[in-house]
Amino acid sequence: MKIRKGNAAFITAVAAGTILNPLNSSMIALALHSIQKDYQLSFATVSWLISGFYLISAIGQPITGKMGDLIGRKKLFLTGLIIAAAASLSAPIAPTFSLLLLMRLLQAAGSSSVYPSGVALVHDHVPHAKQATSLAVLAICASVMTAFGPTVGGFLIVWGGWQSIFYVNIPFILFSFTLGWIMIPKDVKKKPLHFKTLLAKLDLLGIALFSTGMISLLWFLLTLEESVNYIILSVAVLSFILLCVYEWHANQPFIDVRLLKSNHKLSIVYLLFILLNIANYCLFYGMPSYFQSGMHLSVRLSGAMMLFMSMASVIVSLLSGRWIERQGTSMPIKIGALLTALGSIGLLWVSMQTSWLIGAVLMILGAGYGIGNVALQSTMLDASPKDAVGTSSGLFQTCRYIGSIGSTAVLGLIFGKTVTQHHLLELSWVLVFVSILALLISLFFFKNMRLHKKITE
Repeated sequence: MKIRKGNAAFITAVAAGTILNPLNSSMIALALHSIQKDYQLSFATVSWLISGFYLISAIGQPITGKMGDLIGRKKLFLTGLIIAAAASLSAPIAPTFSLLLLMRLLQAAGSSSVYPSGVALVHDHVPHAKQATSLAVLAICASVMTAFGPTVGGFLIVWGGWQSIFYVNIPFILFSFTLGWIMIPKDVKKKPLHFKTLLAKLDLLGIALFSTGMISLLWFLLTLEESVNYIILSVAVLSFILLCVYEWHANQPFIDVRLLKSNHKLSIVYLLFILLNIANYCLFYGMPSYFQSGMHLSVRLSGAMMLFMSMASVIVSLLSGRWIERQGTSMPIKIGALLTALGSIGLLWVSMQTSWLIGAVLMILGAGYGIGNVALQSTMLDASPKDAVGTSSGLFQTCRYIGSIGSTAVLGLIFGKTVTQHHLLELSWVLVFVSILALLISLFFFKNMRLHKKITE
């Protein structure tokens, strides 16, 4: 069933749910100090509220996407909202930090199930000619919430303490659940799955190998600043090798590596999205530190400078949706990569001499990310088999988190206790390398390809 009337209400219901994960991934940043003080813990301990959220999100999204493909996407969407609500209500009253961390991980699991099921619902129920614009709306909502999460969190903490950053989720959840219950069409009835059959279709061994590999890889990246842990890296590599060997022969694989081998479009989309997010999050996390330490700007002015990038990304994302619907995804992917490369070269020039043109450079970089984000997401949907859209969408988000955590490893290696213009120069060279690599890949693999299907429905 394709939604034609009430499309805006349907997208609003999905968007209100999918913003939970990006909002909560960034909103907690300003709450760590208060939580550390209340529970009398070290900063390294309370930082697990961020790292744990990233880990569960990176692992959970493809797993819950697979579950949605099996049991029904509306069902999983609403269930994820209920889990997120329970965690958001319980976290503020947690008597110990261990319970608070547990609720935070549960919040990550619930909100992680909402995004892949939400994207799959757009794929199932929005006419193909309007899907790119719908995805652009979801991308804009996620970008806005990620960008403004720390600001929102700061206001909430002043108003109601760190507990308020959990309570603020409840209105969004109630709104999304109520509107989703009404507007999202019922799942297509499938033959009921027995518990053993469901477990077999979920491919628990594949999930275990994937989870072990992801945890080890992210652990390696997060601790790279302290030392190179070759044992953890070996565990990650071995887990992924075993995963590929096992899934190649599995009848119902969790990650269809045979599809990734034969479907070059999907594999390249994932690779490009990782590179795009490494560049984006290096700027998102690194530039505020440079503005304050290197340029000696106030916190408020530093936040205002980041608006150049955020607002450019938001505006261009919406325009990209309509562009993709008319032209396909090939050219937007190339243009997004080109703008990211040009912005990185511009940042390299700016880092050699302090200049207020840095605002214009951030706008170019934000525009590149906005176009690439929507175009790659649209291409991912086109390249995914219909019965695996949830899993593919979850893996797409996992690539976002790999890029995000990869950026923290880069920043940890480059930035010291104080961030100088020299550090920005080193970061710029990394961004130039990453962005040019992405540009070359996009030019080579998307040559003369119109990946976005033009179908009149």
